[in-house]
Amino acid sequence: MLSRAMVIFALPLVAASNAFSQTPEPFYKGKTISLLIGFGGGGTYDYYGRLVARHLGNQLPGKPNVIVQSMPGAGSFTAANYIYSIAPKNGTVIGIVTQTLALEEKIGTPGVRYKAAEFNWIGRATTINQVTLSSADIKNIDAAKLREVTVATTGAGSPSDSYPKLLNALAGTKFKLIGPYTSSTEGMMAIERGEVNGALTSWNTLKVSKADWLAQKKINILVQYSRSRSVEMPDVPTAVELGTSPEARAILTVAVSGEDIGRSFIAPPGLPLDRVDTLRLGFEQMTKDPDLLAELARSKAEFEPLSGAALQQMITEVDRVPPELIEKMQAILN
Repeated sequence: MLSRAMVIFALPLVAASNAFSQTPEPFYKGKTISLLIGFGGGGTYDYYGRLVARHLGNQLPGKPNVIVQSMPGAGSFTAANYIYSIAPKNGTVIGIVTQTLALEEKIGTPGVRYKAAEFNWIGRATTINQVTLSSADIKNIDAAKLREVTVATTGAGSPSDSYPKLLNALAGTKFKLIGPYTSSTEGMMAIERGEVNGALTSWNTLKVSKADWLAQKKINILVQYSRSRSVEMPDVPTAVELGTSPEARAILTVAVSGEDIGRSFIAPPGLPLDRVDTLRLGFEQMTKDPDLLAELARSKAEFEPLSGAALQQMITEVDRVPPELIEKMQAILN
């Protein structure tokens, strides 16, 4: 009787275990993966999110359908918090959110309700060199030190919010934030409408989608948010070199470290390990897919992929930033 009772008691446990650790193909066959995009349409988060949605399913066992769900809000914290706390922890939800996800947690940005290192990082599509552009009447970054320059923001926690604040405190600029707008594209449209003087976007987005602005000198590039000048923008200063002291430059170096995270994809914490491995392997195989590479070539989009495991390690390194720099950054941003 004891033996039979033990068998009966064990049956539900076995069933639950089997459901939790199903092999990839049976699990994903007939399933739909939701890919959440934390910003509005038109920017690089939206572009890479939709790009991955079109190609990832073909590289996963069972070939699940991947659909995009736009979830903008609070500089993408709305999506990040949802993925962390609410989304199913079974591999059917992934997302793309702000590249400064780990840094925002470290500095205690209001609205953060996640632990960046507890996400399962799936893979990176590319690094991103972001820039602040302005209407033609703002000639260069020095002009932004002499007069108030209004710039569009997509909300607290986004680089469009934190970078101007840091430059005001550490480089002497006079940026004034206006918004929030739902995306960098909306920010650039605000320049056209005369609502703001400037906005933040990626250099690649600007040169591809607004090539006429550059050719006709309708805008100027004030600053690039990287640790060294791009060969395509040799005359545009980096945020780091604008720092007015060694400490200011150190803080700005930490701030722009998100460029290495770039356009990366996350899944909720607590996923079965085999499911994480499946998503990471599928993402890596996707980055070599001829169809995806052909689409990238046509769009002239940047592409510098990185594995999920390497990303996971990169996120943990944020904890090594000296506490005194974090405290000073917190004071500026909060």
